[in-house]
Amino acid sequence: MELRAPVHQRGYGVPCCMRALVLKQQASGTHVVAGSLAEFANESAPGSYVVGWQEGSSLKDKDAAANAVLVRGDGQEAVGERAIVAELPGGTGEWAAFAQDRLGGTNFRDLDAAFAELDHHLVMRSYVDGYAATAADAALWGALRASAIFQRNLKAKTQALGDAIVRWYAHISTQPFAQRLAASLAEAVTAAAAAKKGKKGADQGSFDLGLEGVVDGGVVTRFPPEPSGYMHVGHAKAALLNEYFARTYNGKLIVRFDDTNPEKEKEEFEDAITEDLKLLGIHADVVSHTSDHFAKLFEYAVELTKKGLAYVDDTDKETMREQRGEGIASRCRDLSVEENLQRLEQMRQGTEFGQTCCLRAKMSVDSPNKAMRDPTIYRCIMTPHHRTGTQWKVYPTYEFCCPVVDSLEGVTHALRSMEYRDRNPVYEWFFPALGLRPVAIKDFSRMNFVYTLLSKRKLQWFVDNGLVGGWDDPRFPTVRGISRRGMTIEALRQYVLMQGASQKNMLLEWDKIWSLNKRVIDPVAPRHTAVVKKGLVPVAVVGGPEEPYVRDVPRHKKNPELGDKQTVFSPLVFIDQADAASFAVHEEITLMDWGNAIVAAVEKDADGTVTGATLHLHLDGDVKATKKKITWLGQSAAVHPVEAVLVDYDYLITKKKLEEEDSVQDVLTPTTQFTEAAIVDANIGQLEKGAIVQLERRGYYIVDQTAKESELGLVTLIMIPDGKATSLALKHQGGDETPGTPASAAKKGAKSNPWDKAAAKHRNGNGAAPKAAAGPDVPLGLPRPEDVSAMYATLPVYGDMALEDPSAVTSMYQTSKFY
Repeated sequence: MELRAPVHQRGYGVPCCMRALVLKQQASGTHVVAGSLAEFANESAPGSYVVGWQEGSSLKDKDAAANAVLVRGDGQEAVGERAIVAELPGGTGEWAAFAQDRLGGTNFRDLDAAFAELDHHLVMRSYVDGYAATAADAALWGALRASAIFQRNLKAKTQALGDAIVRWYAHISTQPFAQRLAASLAEAVTAAAAAKKGKKGADQGSFDLGLEGVVDGGVVTRFPPEPSGYMHVGHAKAALLNEYFARTYNGKLIVRFDDTNPEKEKEEFEDAITEDLKLLGIHADVVSHTSDHFAKLFEYAVELTKKGLAYVDDTDKETMREQRGEGIASRCRDLSVEENLQRLEQMRQGTEFGQTCCLRAKMSVDSPNKAMRDPTIYRCIMTPHHRTGTQWKVYPTYEFCCPVVDSLEGVTHALRSMEYRDRNPVYEWFFPALGLRPVAIKDFSRMNFVYTLLSKRKLQWFVDNGLVGGWDDPRFPTVRGISRRGMTIEALRQYVLMQGASQKNMLLEWDKIWSLNKRVIDPVAPRHTAVVKKGLVPVAVVGGPEEPYVRDVPRHKKNPELGDKQTVFSPLVFIDQADAASFAVHEEITLMDWGNAIVAAVEKDADGTVTGATLHLHLDGDVKATKKKITWLGQSAAVHPVEAVLVDYDYLITKKKLEEEDSVQDVLTPTTQFTEAAIVDANIGQLEKGAIVQLERRGYYIVDQTAKESELGLVTLIMIPDGKATSLALKHQGGDETPGTPASAAKKGAKSNPWDKAAAKHRNGNGAAPKAAAGPDVPLGLPRPEDVSAMYATLPVYGDMALEDPSAVTSMYQTSKFY
């Protein structure tokens, strides 16, 4: 697979060192100057800061002053809002000081004086300093937004506030940076309230990331992936947290491949993990392999055996499992040291008898913690190792090699997920047993998501059975899979770091991480247009250009750094069937990026399908007064729309949480891939694989395949979830939620989107979901070739089509009121 560069490397203007700012939510006396300044900085440098909120008395180390934490791009952090404001753009000006010192208090008399002074300053001004909003406005607005006294007086419309300050505050509240900050706080408050009522677990964990016994420059962490599959989001969290701790304390990160099971491991997986770590921006100070220590590990196994702390057991697996469960000692537990050493040598040589044995640590027979009941630490495997070949016939288990190699390599803090908590005593047992330097353990919760499998064994089953296209399939929770679906590495990194090292196991929804991703891509995603081919409607535009012409328009109205795109204005344009079907004659609508038009005629066939329409341009019309904003595509001889296929996905399973006793086959989603043929503006044909765009009125998409890469000459665009319930609902009819009416939205009384309903209805003509692509010879994300040939039988959907004389279309055009 060709790896895509992070967004900031795709020429979209995102700074390479995006920072995460976490603010204490709903804290008495705390204002949000830092958040306001950060969002204002995003106006000129989109994506520079990601702002989040967290409940609690403190965000770090129980420090009451830690009302805000800024995690910089290099993993370093600043603590406390004052310290953070000082390094934000505009945070050192006199008005920033006024916001913090004069507006941040709770003394009524002092605040009245500050309000009066600010009101007097604003009497003849729209902005604090100059003729446009500046960081000064952002700082002051942030302080007032969080001032309980100001907000109470504002709501009560008391005389304590002058007209000028009220006018100014209302105006600044409409600015994009202020609306983003207010919206993110509202989302956080809603999520926190839901969590308290038990409706939904909070995604964000504690930001208290302190470790015990740390020495600056002396902390060594490690990330030990097993090369038996591709990295998924759970592995990403472990890797990112280990790197975060190492960088926070100016220490060292070791990436060690735990290659102790040649039956499952491949060099392919090791290479993929290495590439994924680079994609995540993780740079190891040391790269090692457990296989580097095989000789030393076996020496320690012999030492344990000589000390009488290990024995070789030839009990069959089923009996051993039963005995461990019931706390029954193995018949081999009291073998002599000499007998055990002889058996261990047969294991090393891989003899017929040796292959029936395993080496077990003599910890306990009946410990309440069943992990301590004489765990296996060595076993025979005859499969050649991808690095050591046939040199070894015996291999250490994770329980044995992990603590030993951690100690040998100088690891000071072993950070691992909560699933290993019961094994922590096992980990710690080996240090005194072998006289090794102990290593401290830090647990953190796993990232478990709804409708998602993280078991590599179960994911491998999907791959082996051809239910997905591979480990990079967009339906997979692998780093490559979610990246291919449009998750930016910036968003993934910040989501993990904003979770912190919480030890509370939660079943996470996907909405928060995709919402964060939307906030990263929205400022830098160029805007483009797509029109669904099924039922495509040609529309005559009267009063416009007689001949097509091309004009440059901004790719993103709020981000001029993205440059311009070519837009074709022509006397014939194409629109969606759903839009045309909603038209009423004489209705005024808006053609986006063009202007208003009045519907003159709508032609339909016997089935009621719109076959054509005529619009009269009315460019003097007020675009704010129309209810319908219509996307359209024109064409010229030189610039034609591009053929494309729009792809969306459902979850692979229909159950939110898969229990141990559940069978994957029983909860498979019948159809998980949906495609629509479309035409898109010509600019999309110039984009590279991995480019992220927003299709107006449809959502965000990522280019998965260019026309040159496609066997069918189509651009494949995968829809990126935006964090909203409608984009993340289970689409399968038999699941917890149904398409278009997600349970979560229905319970909240959420209003449905008429556009979504119309689009869903005409997707294949009868309201059903489109058929998914299938078959071994079909490129992932594309329809079957036989379906495509039928789909395109109605060509030309565009081309050289003569526009009839408007006066001949209908007598309606003989009146002059439309001209």
